[in-house]
Amino acid sequence: MIEVYLSLGSNIGDKKAYLEEAIIEIGKIAKTELRAVSSFYITKPWGKLEQADFINMVIKIMTSLSAERLLENLQNIEMKMGRQDNGRWGPRIIDIDILLYGDKIIHTEELVVPHPHMKQRLFVLVPLMELNPDLVFPDDGAHIQEVLSKVLDREGEDNIIKRL
Repeated sequence: MIEVYLSLGSNIGDKKAYLEEAIIEIGKIAKTELRAVSSFYITKPWGKLEQADFINMVIKIMTSLSAERLLENLQNIEMKMGRQDNGRWGPRIIDIDILLYGDKIIHTEELVVPHPHMKQRLFVLVPLMELNPDLVFPDDGAHIQEVLSKVLDREGEDNIIKRL
């Protein structure tokens, strides 16, 4: 089985309930086991700023599914939960992204892993470090603590996210 990290986020309606529902649904995916769940974090929107704050988190799963098959399952969960296309970085009931798929580097039309923006986002780095403080990124060998430190230096203390 392969260790996979997923980012989950919501900024519409009962955000925490949507995240909890998504975790349950992910746990039902065949050949997949839920292994760890980060805290919930209240975060400012990234990209389009004229929208409600998000609640974000990271989960760790183990799966024997291919990355592409896992992505299909995650997209089906998003659709089942009522996610609509509100444009890039728009508001959403649920957003589930594959951050890391073992030590694999994947670059297809449908999927890029490691997630291309994860090293720029506190709402990914903070909960990811909560789950794996010794993480080394497979694409460049950077340690999560050094990446997080650089983002904090750039973003400033005002943009630190709040744990629920």
